[in-house]
Amino acid sequence: MAVFSKGDRVEVCSKEEGFWGSYYEATVVSSLHGNTLYKVRYRNLVEEEDQTRPLVEIVSADEVRPMPPPPTTEATRTFCYLERVDAFDNDGWWVGTITGKQGLKYWVYFETSKDEIAYPVSQLRNHLEWRNGKWLSCTKSLA
Repeated sequence: MAVFSKGDRVEVCSKEEGFWGSYYEATVVSSLHGNTLYKVRYRNLVEEEDQTRPLVEIVSADEVRPMPPPPTTEATRTFCYLERVDAFDNDGWWVGTITGKQGLKYWVYFETSKDEIAYPVSQLRNHLEWRNGKWLSCTKSLA
């Protein structure tokens, strides 16, 4: 598990029902309890009571990962049928599967919600998993 410091940009994977499989950009405010918890400030989520203030939460270390590497340029980015991707929607990145292409948009199916939505390339990135300190593509073997 990675150790993060104050000011590090990270992504927080939500484990809440209805949000499972979504990642939200955040900044580490502080580490707590020997790096088993982190206090984070979200980039795109706001406080319910005061929607001018970024949401600050304490999350478990296993919900935090580094920011993934930046995607290739939009002009050269393409996706394949059944490829796992992240789609930016509702203030976060949601894991889905490419099911088709129509014009300049790709259709993405989300298993958790059973929704299928079309997105422009600018709102998509390859889905990567953070395992043992390395980024793994879903198409790569775990061996």
